[in-house]
Order: sequence, then C-alpha cells, then structure tokens
Amino acid sequence: MSIAKRVQQWATFARTWHIYDCTWQNPFESAKLVKSHLMGLQKPIYHPMISTRGLCTSHKLLPIYQVQKRNMGRLGVVDPSSYSQPDLITTEHSALNWKVDFGATKIQGSVLHRFKVLTANLDKILLDVRDINVTNATLLAGGSELPINFFISDAVDDIGQKLTLELPSGTAKGSLNVRIDYETSSSASGLQWLNPTQTLGKEHPYMFSQCQAIHARSVIPCQDTPAVKFTYDATVEHPSELTALMSALIDKKEPGKTLFKQEVPIPAYLVAIAIGKLVSRPLGENSSVWAEEAIVDACAEEFSETATMLKTASELCGPYVWKQYDLLVMPPSFPFGGMENPCLTFVTPTLLAGDKSLADVVAHEIAHSWTGNLVTNKNFEHFWLNEGFTVFVESKIVGRMQGAKELDFKMLSNLTDLQECIRTQLNKTPELTKLVVDLSNCGPDDAFSSVPYIKGSTFLRYLEDLFGGPTVFEPFLRDYLKKYAYKSIETKDFQSALYDYFIDTDKKDKLSAVDWDLWLKSEGMPPVIPNFDESLANVTKELASLWSSKSVAELADSAEIKKTISIHQLIDFLGKLIESKDIVDLNESKINLLESTYNLKSSKNAEVRFRLNRLIIRARLIKRLDEILEFANSNFRMKFCRPIYRDLAGWPEAKPAAIRNFANVKDQMMAVCSHTIEKDLGLK
Repeated sequence: MSIAKRVQQWATFARTWHIYDCTWQNPFESAKLVKSHLMGLQKPIYHPMISTRGLCTSHKLLPIYQVQKRNMGRLGVVDPSSYSQPDLITTEHSALNWKVDFGATKIQGSVLHRFKVLTANLDKILLDVRDINVTNATLLAGGSELPINFFISDAVDDIGQKLTLELPSGTAKGSLNVRIDYETSSSASGLQWLNPTQTLGKEHPYMFSQCQAIHARSVIPCQDTPAVKFTYDATVEHPSELTALMSALIDKKEPGKTLFKQEVPIPAYLVAIAIGKLVSRPLGENSSVWAEEAIVDACAEEFSETATMLKTASELCGPYVWKQYDLLVMPPSFPFGGMENPCLTFVTPTLLAGDKSLADVVAHEIAHSWTGNLVTNKNFEHFWLNEGFTVFVESKIVGRMQGAKELDFKMLSNLTDLQECIRTQLNKTPELTKLVVDLSNCGPDDAFSSVPYIKGSTFLRYLEDLFGGPTVFEPFLRDYLKKYAYKSIETKDFQSALYDYFIDTDKKDKLSAVDWDLWLKSEGMPPVIPNFDESLANVTKELASLWSSKSVAELADSAEIKKTISIHQLIDFLGKLIESKDIVDLNESKINLLESTYNLKSSKNAEVRFRLNRLIIRARLIKRLDEILEFANSNFRMKFCRPIYRDLAGWPEAKPAAIRNFANVKDQMMAVCSHTIEKDLGLK
C-alpha cells in the first residue's frame, strides 16, 4: 500500500473515530500515539497502520480502542467552558450562509470566519461545537481554496466538543479566512423547532434560538466564549411565507431570503435567529414589537413605554449604539423572561399581564444594551458583571419613571427572591452563592441562578451609598461603560476602574473600606444590606407575618388583610409568605381565603399565579395537582417551572405525577430547561 493511500486511510479513520490530538501529517507517529494512549473499555476498532509486527506494510490489523470521555476541568486558559484560545487567535467577523430546513429541523450551510492570528506559527485553530456535523473546512488565501484537516473530540456532558482545524506550518500573524461547511443536529440545544399546532396561528411552523450561555456552539462552529467579540452578516434562506429576524439589522429582503448585518462586535451567545409567521407594530422612532398576529396589538399596548425606557437608559448610560431596538414576543416555550439579543430582544409571553405591571423586564433587557452587550463578562465566572450591573441600571430606570420608593422596594423584593433561591435551588451547592464562582467543574447552565443578578446589584448599591449616592456614582457608571465599551472584562477590571476614578478625589479613603474578598468570595446572602427605604416593603412584611401567624377564623375578621396594595406589593407579599418558616392553618380554607381576598383566581399575572401555585403545593392540596401541572405546562420559563418541579419533587404523593408530566412535555422544552429540570427531579 502506498504512503499516500495510508495517509488517506488515516485521515478517514481520524475523522470517523474523532481522534483529534494526533499529528496526522506524520501518520506513523500518529499511529504510535494511538497504539500507546487510546486504551479503553469500548469495543475494538481498527487502525489501518498498526500491525501485529509494529509499523510495517503488513495488512494484518491490530484492534485499538475509542477515546474515553474526559473529565471536564478547565477547557481553556481564558474561559473554563470553551476550548477556544482567544489569547492565540480571535474571531473578527463571521459570514453566515444558512438554509433553514423545517422538515429536517436543521440549519444547513456554512460560516466563513475571519480570524486574527495573534501568534506566529500557530498550528491549529480550536473551536467549540456541539452535535454539529462538519463536512468540510477550507482555508481561503490569495484567491485560492485549500482544504484543511479537521477533527472533532468526544463530547463532554453539558459542554460539547472540540473542533480542531489544522493549519499549514509557518502560519503567520494577521488575518486568516476559514470556511466551515456544516449542518446542525435536529436536536441542537440552542434551537427550538415548533410545529404549527404549537403556535398561536396553528398554520405555520416556528423556529427560534437561545444561545446563552454556551449554546451558540450547537448552531455555529465558533469561539463560543464571551471573551471574543465579532461582527457578523448572514444570508438566510427560509420559507417565503415566513418572516426571519436576527440580532442584527435587516440589510435586504426578498421572498424566501433575508440578509442581515451586525456591525457592532458581539459575543457568540448574542447571535440569535427567529423565523415564524410574524407581524410588527411600532413602539417608537427606532423601536417595534414583533409577535404572531393574534397577540401583537396586546403586546404593543403592554410594552408601550419601551421608548421612554430606552431614553431613560441612554441618559443613565450614554449613547445607544445599536440603532434599532425591537422586541419579539416569543412562544411560551422560551425559557427566560427576556434575552438581550442586540437589535431584537426576545421576551416571554408571560409578561402579558394586561396592566404593564411586568414590563420592567423590558427595562432590564434595555439596560443590557450597555451592561452585557457593550461591556461584557470575559467568561461566565464573572457573570455578575453582566447581570448585577443590569439589575442595578434596571432599578434606576424604574426609579426615574416611578419614584425612589419604587426603586428601593424593587431591590428589597429582589432580596426575597434571592433568599428563596439560596434556600432551595442552591442549598446543596453553596459555593455557587459566591459572586465570582469557579466553573472548572460546573457548566454555566448548572450555575445559573439569581445570585449574580441580585447579590451583584446589591453590591453596586452598597458601593453607590459608600461613595456618596447617585450624583457621585452615576458619573462613574458612565465612565466605566465608556472605558470598557466593546471589550470583555473580569471583576479585576471593574475594581481597577473604580480605583482609577476615585483615587484622586475626596472619596479616595472609601476605596480602602471595600472588603472585596467578603463581597466576591463569601457564600450566602449579601454581607451588607444597604439602607433601603422600607415603607412599601413594610406593608408586605406585615401582611406576610399576619397570614403566617393567624388562623383562618382570625384572618376572616381582620380589617388589615383588606387594605389596598399594589400588584408589586401583592407579588412580594406572596413571595414572603412562601419564605415563612411556619404558617398556621396552611390548608384549603386558608388558600381559599387568600384567593378570595386578593382576587387571585382571576389574575392574569404569571408572577401571582406562580406564587399561588407554590403555596398550594406547600399546603399539600393534592386535588389541585392538575391545576398546578396545567400552569407548569402553560409556559416553560425556567423562573416558574423549575421551582414548581423542585417543590413537587419534595412532595412524595405528587412526585410520580410530576415525573410523568415532565416526560410528556419534555420535548417541547428547550434543552437548557429540560436539562435543569431533570436534575431538579433527581432524574439526572
């Protein structure tokens, strides 16, 4: 057999069996590595270049074994959850060419990456993939195309795989163009495919993406780390009767094809797409809301304050650089309250309360235009830099629109939610209650909680109070956002920005008063609770105490429970009641009184219904189990369905029904949702 033929066989073997850490340019050395190191317990496979007499031309084959799955550990120096090496090479621009196949539930096409090589003689490019079928990799240079070799590693659970692209020897620093032809899996974790019956219109299919935290790798072979930011353009072929939208500006439209451009660099998790039978209504000069026709007018009414929120955020944070701010109201299977995709925020339909009471989520996503999208955490160990800052700015938007008391009430209500999260979701993983976490052996999805949101924003409020209040701290906030705009940073960069800003002012003595280790590394609730205005929160605190300590007979005669409260106070009161350690007479009669007193049965507010269902579970009203499961099936927003399933998992009489229900609806959930609920139910 000729050397060339053996090399060809080895390349085929390597691709088939995902042998990726071998130097195939020297096939004899590669064969030695395979023989020496790939010893496992799987069924034997055969290498065409290993014989019983060593490396010779004999055709008698010796069995070797498939690569074992590795333990997770830190996948990269910069990002523990990404194989990519942004210290050696970084993506500058990506050109997507996609054909969306609803029949196969796949995206087929290619991505052309323009890389910037940062080191001489780089021998390979490492990218992140997850269940992606790569068919070709091509180096584009000087008008010619050079096929390059590629290998995909075994999968790491909940993380994905490493795609290795081998480069010619002597690759120099500078620009490098590589095209990858591929198709996604029909079960890609970052894509959700809905058949017509799962949509409001019942006539057309629907597809959308959710790439945060590390699911872009299931949609695009890429450097799936927030440490890397790139611009992108896209050509998307889709059914002509459907509308395609992306986290970018529409550049050109024609029947069955839409072209997009995103000229502001973004991390991979902000690449987003949605395709469905969608229509829009204007919300302002550079803002519209998109949805299915049956609900679009209700959406336009619910989110009518979007333009005001955007203006307020710009006053706080600086110029809005993304040109367009649109909202897309998603199907109920969308797993988050909102997702800050640039130019096109995705929001859950559970915000449609009919009275704009839950529209604050839009303020949160608008704030992300600066805190997260413009200034980005370098990896998800520093997620609080995205979410803590965003909750902090969101509360300021609310404060400017509704008043200082509402600002403080919102932050105090958040602390109630944080307390519940630490008590339940994170009770077995207290290390994840730190502000800066270690993701060496934990995926970002498993670490996701309200801690970076609420503990982070509480830390910022503490700093604001320490340094002299909003008039002092808000100018620093704008300076910080300007300093790190378009960059990805770690917590130490924020520390430096704070120090640099205040070191030459009369506030410099306050710098030494900040116990950074206490705030960043301690577990549990925030070490210091700022001095909030508690006038609105005291009402809910007293109500929760009353309902916890009094019997049904005593409550029925009480005038205190009939006092008028706002919808936000009602939500906070119900949350505090859930957190009460002991509730006297928590039975059917008390639940009925609660419902009749506050008209809970007629409420369209998902936050209210969610808390009511958790109280019903706590009261162990088994005859209302169908009602609880109906709510759990009405939407797959993780904020709601995860605690419901966790509560049901702790109720032996109801747990079997919860498991059966989950099995029936699991395929309608996005992977990030089903994966975490499986763990909540003890199934994984």
